[in-house]
Amino acid sequence: QSSLRHPLSNSAAIMGISRDNWHKRRKTGGRLNPIRKKRKYELGRPPANTKLGARRVHLVRCRGGNTKFRGLRLDTGNFSWGSEAISRKTRIIDVMYNASNNELVRTKTLVKAAIVQIDSTPFRQWYEAHYALPLGRKKGQKLSEAEEAVLNKKASKKVMKMYRDRQKKAKIAQPLEEQFAQGRLLACISSRPGQVGRCDGYILEGKELDFYSRKIKAKKGK
Repeated sequence: QSSLRHPLSNSAAIMGISRDNWHKRRKTGGRLNPIRKKRKYELGRPPANTKLGARRVHLVRCRGGNTKFRGLRLDTGNFSWGSEAISRKTRIIDVMYNASNNELVRTKTLVKAAIVQIDSTPFRQWYEAHYALPLGRKKGQKLSEAEEAVLNKKASKKVMKMYRDRQKKAKIAQPLEEQFAQGRLLACISSRPGQVGRCDGYILEGKELDFYSRKIKAKKGK
């Protein structure tokens, strides 16, 4: 009787996640007979499910001696401000929206294309230093000595002319300015935290910001 048993009957139960396709059925529903046992190059690994928290990254040795950086917990990232062509490292505050699954929002899981809320301070500091204009400040708000020095610094005529020329192009869209007033910006993750161990992305602007703002409001309204 032992000779009649298929050689792969036990191996499938013992081995782990596999990325092969010979265990699946044909489009017509027919069953494929396995032509070999599982192979190392067909292996799969469990998902990283990167959470929002103090940085924790594991190294995974991969095929060919390459290394993957399995981000298990991350709380900072490099985010770019496209219209101003700058990027700054900033703190990730919360996960706001995920088109694929609301469960990933509840568990604060960081994945590519997730919409997160980030700290606006590094971008506001750059803007005020670059344009010598306040950003996201309430009328009559008291500034610290350092902030006062940045906005009202003394400079030569040539430098002041440079600031005036910059200020002509320093307009910011109203929705983005409102976010700066709150101290938090909506951003989209463009890296793959579970593969590269980094959570980088870009600030949402224009129609993309309007779209995701509507989605988040609709979700809160339910």
